[in-house]
Amino acid sequence: MVKHIILWTLNDMEKDKKETVKQEIKKSLESLNGKIPGLIDLKITASEPLSSSTADLMLDSTFESPEALKNYSIHPEHTAIANSKVRPYTKLRSCLDFQF
Repeated sequence: MVKHIILWTLNDMEKDKKETVKQEIKKSLESLNGKIPGLIDLKITASEPLSSSTADLMLDSTFESPEALKNYSIHPEHTAIANSKVRPYTKLRSCLDFQF
């Protein structure tokens, strides 16, 4: 199995706008559960981070294999969400993928 973890730091914006963006990212990406072959689970943590945090959002997902992760990355439903709901609002993205 493969773990795919993303941390995003969002662009500077008003607090209310940031909360709206975070909730829309969460809703949109979590809607992919059950739609993409090989995706076992995908969760977004969008709660208010502690002051010690350096990121705004976390994606925590599990895939059956490296091939399933690769297919997810190019799946049309995923890329549509990434291009419309995530990338326009993202200042920084960090990724950690590993097999377990």
